Amino acid sequence: MTNATILHYINGEISPGTASQTQDVFNPATGQVTGQVALANRADVDAAVAAADAAFPAWADTPPIRRARVMFKFLELLNRHKDDLARAITAEHGKVFTDAQGEVARGIDVVEFVCGIPQLLKGDYTEQVSTGIDNWTTRQPLGVVAGVTPFNFPVMVPMWMFPVAIAAGNTFVLKPSPLDPSASLMIADLLRQAGLPEGVFNVVQGDKEAVEALIEHPDVQALRKA
Repeated sequence: MTNATILHYINGEISPGTASQTQDVFNPATGQVTGQVALANRADVDAAVAAADAAFPAWADTPPIRRARVMFKFLELLNRHKDDLARAITAEHGKVFTDAQGEVARGIDVVEFVCGIPQLLKGDYTEQVSTGIDNWTTRQPLGVVAGVTPFNFPVMVPMWMFPVAIAAGNTFVLKPSPLDPSASLMIADLLRQAGLPEGVFNVVQGDKEAVEALIEHPDVQALRKA
């Protein structure tokens, strides 16, 4: 990686956003600047959330078995490109390659789990939990959900979040660490190749301003910070 510009991924496309601020990305092994990552402003976050919100109704109405097929294809692509992801982790985080491979493998475990989402989403029904009262549960997606993830596990921690959320019928906005942002765009591209519809998964690069915009956004139904 040399002098790369690392941008956002919004509505199925790489996007430069509207902000002009960037931050250097370093190779920790050498101290060399390998690129600049765009830092999203509130307008960029709004655009990502709007794309996810627009994609939500159709994705939520997609039968779980079809969502699972996308996850199966994503799993196949992850296994094919797992070493590429590991190399991206090593280049920007500084983990040795074997540790990076282990991180990717732990993320793949979650994708394997959500390939069973049709069974996992089944509800329950119980007759006569009390006199004349039956009880049932249904599992429904919330809408747009977001994840703010740390620098130390740029593949594993996001993959603890978005595969489950997406397979369950939600749409997702990921805000990765600006210290090692490239893996997030590689993941976005693999999801695109797997057939995930535009807007279901989005990436906004950034710092504190992007995090605060996601926390405060009225259309974000749930947010997890790790």
